[in-house]
Amino acid sequence: MTGRCRRPSGRVAAGGYAERVISRARNLVNAARSRAKRALGGSPVEAPLSWAIKVPAPDSPEGDVWGDVFYAEDLARALRRLGQTVYVDRWETRTRPDPSVQDDVAVHLRGFHRPELVDGAVNILWIISHPDWVSEEELDLPFDLRLAASVPWAAVMSRPDREIRPLLQATNVERFTPEVQPSDLESGVLFVGRSRNIFRPIVRDSIAAGADLEVYGDLWEQFIDERHIKAEYLDNAAAPGAYRGARIVLNDHWDDMAQHGFVSNRLFDAVAAGALVVSDAITGGFPVEFGGSVRTYASVDELRELLAEGASGWPTPEERAATSRKVAEFHSFDARAMTLLVSAREALAARA
Repeated sequence: MTGRCRRPSGRVAAGGYAERVISRARNLVNAARSRAKRALGGSPVEAPLSWAIKVPAPDSPEGDVWGDVFYAEDLARALRRLGQTVYVDRWETRTRPDPSVQDDVAVHLRGFHRPELVDGAVNILWIISHPDWVSEEELDLPFDLRLAASVPWAAVMSRPDREIRPLLQATNVERFTPEVQPSDLESGVLFVGRSRNIFRPIVRDSIAAGADLEVYGDLWEQFIDERHIKAEYLDNAAAPGAYRGARIVLNDHWDDMAQHGFVSNRLFDAVAAGALVVSDAITGGFPVEFGGSVRTYASVDELRELLAEGASGWPTPEERAATSRKVAEFHSFDARAMTLLVSAREALAARA
């Protein structure tokens, strides 16, 4: 019987329940870090595995600009640096056309489509966004490993017979660095993203606050004055320079991601690039490695103060550089690839 996921009501509450959730979440995070540290400590050279990273994007020019595709390609490159053989499969090409190529590991990045398990492979479900799309029935499928890009959601949704480990999103630290480049795009308050045909609250509130806002994205003409629209699209290659060149970067989350503590990928990229970010709040807060580089607001007046030139309370350039280094250490795709490789080899060893 298909059912929707059980969820915490609203934000994680105070008191005994919250303490149990936080304690469980910390134990899950510490266990994941311990496994990765053991692997980093050195092990005999093992034969490379064949990986398939399954993404929901269509195999078309439209799919070429999906965030899931960029994410999968960054993860694939990190796994290849560990000596692995990696394919990125989009939805229409999810079945390997050459039967001689057998997948040892399939990483399913959950998106618009429910994953299809790969026979014989170690199947890893990684929920990086939209937890409301994932049913209890899907979580109960025989995945070898279930991961979620939210510490509180992983803790709440885990059961004794169905562990969900937290594994947050990541950034490409080769691209998103704080090192200023001549090609960086200077701006005041920057927002990158489509309108989705809604007046996204952080953009609406920034306009109300009188911010010197610059927007890259389409479908905004119906909501904001054209003087704020710089272009309908920002190439992914230009994103690091845009974040570095902005005085403040704006970030927001889909409602279900905010409610269940799924940290936006943009936050990892922007902070790694040394940016200062104003975001909406999410359940559980943000990774401690972000330091003071990410701040939230609760009213237009508070947002106006945060966005003002010379606003107090923001970290110094030196502190931002240190924060960028911490993000590079703990939240790179290389760190995530190592965690996935260790977990896959553990699953294969358990089958032997």
